[in-house]
Amino acid sequence: MPSKTLRLNMPQWQGGTEPAYRFGAELLRWLAPPHDGPEETVGVPAANEQPLAIEQGIQGRTALLSQARAARAAIERRQPSRIVTLGGDCLIDLAPMAYLNRLYDGKLGVLWVDAHPDVMSAAEFSHAHAHVLGMLLGRGDEAFTAEVDPKLDPARVMIAGMSAWSDAEGRILQQLGIRHTPAADIADSSQPILDWIKAEGIIHLAVHWDLDVLDAAYFSPLLFNKPDQPEGAFDGIVQGAMRLGQVVRLLQDVSSATDMAGLAIAEFLPWDMLRLKNALASLSIMQR
Repeated sequence: MPSKTLRLNMPQWQGGTEPAYRFGAELLRWLAPPHDGPEETVGVPAANEQPLAIEQGIQGRTALLSQARAARAAIERRQPSRIVTLGGDCLIDLAPMAYLNRLYDGKLGVLWVDAHPDVMSAAEFSHAHAHVLGMLLGRGDEAFTAEVDPKLDPARVMIAGMSAWSDAEGRILQQLGIRHTPAADIADSSQPILDWIKAEGIIHLAVHWDLDVLDAAYFSPLLFNKPDQPEGAFDGIVQGAMRLGQVVRLLQDVSSATDMAGLAIAEFLPWDMLRLKNALASLSIMQR
């Protein structure tokens, strides 16, 4: 019987206003193991030298909304029971999670493995990759939140690995009623997350894995290791504290406890590979 797991490739970069997310998504697609299910790729234009326009407080809003709708159309063509999404900035998860929550009657559980809550809106920040969980809960730009019906149930959402947050994020988290577990509490055991799954009776779970939940000192292809940045470029931005093995253990444990219906991997920035790619392109012999 053919697999009903859709592999959705979404090399979106405009949500984080970082063109390198596109290359990261393409490399992630190559790194991912083969599968026997359907596959779809959302077309995303490469960056040019023009800055993204700010529209209704969001950089690149028109392109992002178009790509979210293209992802929704691709998913609905396939009607999968599970989705693996490879990106791209964090906004890649809007359409997959909205679809899975509809599929599972508004009872989807969501584990947001991230150093950041992604609950802001244009009122707080113009980069839409920091809005996506808020949009899924009904907070934010009306055109994006209209893509989500029904909205996620806040009780069935858990943020894992977030150890600090801004004042604005803290207020929003409190307003939305979202629980969160810091990296230290799941460093050696997945039990806090397993207890939440059991308490909420979560049968189907979608996982958002932003790689920036990882400690940049031990996992290099992250925004915080971008080459040639001035000192203090990332001051005030919370950085991840988890190790790769800890996250893999967590995902394996939750997969054993419930049906993992979705997994999105976001914000992979393989800087050295991109530097090598550009270096090779500069050699005339490579063009002959």
